[in-house]
Amino acid sequence: MATTSKFHPTESSVPPAGAVNVQLKEPKGFPVHVQPLNPLSFLLRASQIYPNKLAIAHSDAKNPVFYTYGVWAQRVQNLAYALIEAGIQPGDRVAVIAPNSPAIADAHHGVIAARAIICPINTRLTAPEVAYILEHSGARLIIVDHEYKHLLPPTQARVVVCDDTGRAGDPYEEFLASGRRFSRERGWGGLEWEADENAGAALCYTSGTTGRPKGVLTTLRGSYLAAVANAYETKMTPDSVYLWILPMFHACGWTYPWAITAAFATQITLRTVNMSQIWYHFLKSGVSHYCAAPTVQISIVSAPEARKVPRPITAVIAGSAPTAQLIGDLETKGILPVHVYGLTETYGPFMKAYTQAAWAAMSLEERSRQMARQGFSFLTSEPVRVVHQAAEDASDAPLVDVPQDGRTVGEIVMRGNIAMKEYFRDADATRRAFAGGYFHSGDLAVVHPDGYVAIQDRSKDIIISGGENASSLAIEQELAAHPDVLEVTVIARAHPKWGERAMAFVILKADAAPKWKGRHAEFGDALRKHAKGRLPGFACPEWVQVVDELPKTSTGKIQKVELRKMVAKL
Repeated sequence: MATTSKFHPTESSVPPAGAVNVQLKEPKGFPVHVQPLNPLSFLLRASQIYPNKLAIAHSDAKNPVFYTYGVWAQRVQNLAYALIEAGIQPGDRVAVIAPNSPAIADAHHGVIAARAIICPINTRLTAPEVAYILEHSGARLIIVDHEYKHLLPPTQARVVVCDDTGRAGDPYEEFLASGRRFSRERGWGGLEWEADENAGAALCYTSGTTGRPKGVLTTLRGSYLAAVANAYETKMTPDSVYLWILPMFHACGWTYPWAITAAFATQITLRTVNMSQIWYHFLKSGVSHYCAAPTVQISIVSAPEARKVPRPITAVIAGSAPTAQLIGDLETKGILPVHVYGLTETYGPFMKAYTQAAWAAMSLEERSRQMARQGFSFLTSEPVRVVHQAAEDASDAPLVDVPQDGRTVGEIVMRGNIAMKEYFRDADATRRAFAGGYFHSGDLAVVHPDGYVAIQDRSKDIIISGGENASSLAIEQELAAHPDVLEVTVIARAHPKWGERAMAFVILKADAAPKWKGRHAEFGDALRKHAKGRLPGFACPEWVQVVDELPKTSTGKIQKVELRKMVAKL
């Protein structure tokens, strides 16, 4: 990572000499022992304790920038004042369309400092999808990276373009400078602390694979507590260096924009998922933490640059369970996999496969089976439940927990500090999701005798073959153990006799592809033979298709819905 000595922040980014006040105007009427929770407090605290510590390094961009906590806090303050000057009122939505970069990191703090709600938008959406989100959210101001201006529809909202230079003349930098002038050096004391910790903090939209995307409204309190949990559960400290591989627009980066600052850690932003850049930072920049789906993790360990890292790295994995092969590949390179589970509606992760000392003596394959489970709830979440699903016409019926037998399937439900507040402008969807007083995840799971929760599948991904339920996730785990398989996913395909059977889509390892070239049917036979020793007959794949790539979301999660569309035409 380049040094900071060659970069000088803009004049408006430099805090006034001797500035020590990092307190916003306190809300009136609160007793001494009550302070409304707000994740902005993490940045304010960091800027006071470690003003000269490197907060953000954006070293791989055309115009590299580096900000200390003191400078970054000033920039966030400038952004808050600029938003207020632009007419943003408490509760207004501010949309951000940007890759991982300082601007979107700023927005996660500056928008809530203005008592508004950040609405980060996926940069890989189509223009019509972006237009729908902007209309549905009612965003009054849009911060857009220069590479994504083409996604914007005609709009009445004010648009601020960021050229991602960090230099004077950049429209975004001019916007921040205007905020500094508008502040008249009132500093943090000129901004008001939000009195309602249950006020909205973020509005993140789901993928919308089964219809229009839903806006998930989360709160200041929930964001604070989810960030604390993520920092605690991954053991982040002031010595930590977090590498942004997971997009910050995805469920607010699982609240890591705030977890990093809570730990006083340093973050490195990458505009794109580039394996050469990732491995450079692994080897040269002291990276200690990152988050990524298993498919991205597979690309990381398979990259030509992959080797043993000089410092242990914690890899937070979500999206699907890591396979034994992936766990082994990560560990041989000094990367510690931490398997977590969550949804946009739960601020990202809220469960973790907590490791047990006894697992160290297990074989890699058996240990991976233990680690592939979803485990238990985070520190700041209420205990998770797996319940029998209530009848659709009895939403007020009591929820019944499944026995801890590792066989009885129920639905994962949760409630408490890190559950969403609501689906924005969708009371019916909120009511359905909160039936029985819990948020219903739609994920089907069992509870093992040791209390660990293990997902069997999404309800829509269960394969019903001859009256038997087969878990696509369980099938994928076993197929991934084949030595020639790099990546595999499984979906249901209609079958004339059994109703449905499993169809596997496989990417071969680079060194195995030549062996099976022109012989994919034989590979399918070999994979089925491998499966028969590990799976019941009804779960073995009826069809195997070798592919060069799989359709994936911006976070690396496989889009099974696209595969289903393709299979439906066969």
